[in-house]
Amino acid sequence: MIDVYLVAAGQFHDIDFARLELLKLLAKHERVRCRVAADYHDLAAITASDFLVTYTCNLVPTEAEQQALRDYVAGGGRWFALHGTNSILEFLDDGVNAPETAPVLMQTLGTQFIAHPPIQPFRVRVADPDHELVAGIGEFETDDELYLSRIHGDLHVLLDTEYRGEAPGFIESDWHDDAPRPVYYIHRVGDGEVLYLNLGHCRGHYDMRPLMDYYPRIERGSWERPEYYELLRRGLRYCIERA
Repeated sequence: MIDVYLVAAGQFHDIDFARLELLKLLAKHERVRCRVAADYHDLAAITASDFLVTYTCNLVPTEAEQQALRDYVAGGGRWFALHGTNSILEFLDDGVNAPETAPVLMQTLGTQFIAHPPIQPFRVRVADPDHELVAGIGEFETDDELYLSRIHGDLHVLLDTEYRGEAPGFIESDWHDDAPRPVYYIHRVGDGEVLYLNLGHCRGHYDMRPLMDYYPRIERGSWERPEYYELLRRGLRYCIERA
């Protein structure tokens, strides 16, 4: 048996949709047994699991939980982190801030979300075409949140994109440098590793509360792309095979 711990929770996203899709993919593996949670509180269960999967937004572990997560990975664990796992959001009068108040978490994950431009189509490039997680997938276009992040550590980038411009509505809105923007990477921490795929935005009509009662659009982002599901399948299989 392979024990998987899935944390799916947070704000401003259709967490129910993402949770269900991930569980359906995990259910394809008959040896997998999955425990699902809405936080990081059960550290005993997390550290006993063979690997961790997270789809969250603005869900910040406590300091003790952050350290335990880092120790889990450094001790040889694997963490498949998706979309907003690296986000901390603070809504101010002059825009959305991304306070750097959880350094242990972000140093473990390898990046911290800072901003994104308006959702719009962009090209995802293959940075390491020989790696098993992305080999043969090729470049593709997706309509998603393009993450502009603070980088922590030495990342093995698998997919990236480029963006030079503004991120309206965010405190750090000027992103005119030429740096590639990581989309999917591996971050080694001690004997373990974090796989981070920051695509996967999704939102339903009722997911922006309390900011608004009804959001007019259904957004599925990269969940509408076959390449995204292939990336998820490969990431899960990668973790399962190394459990």
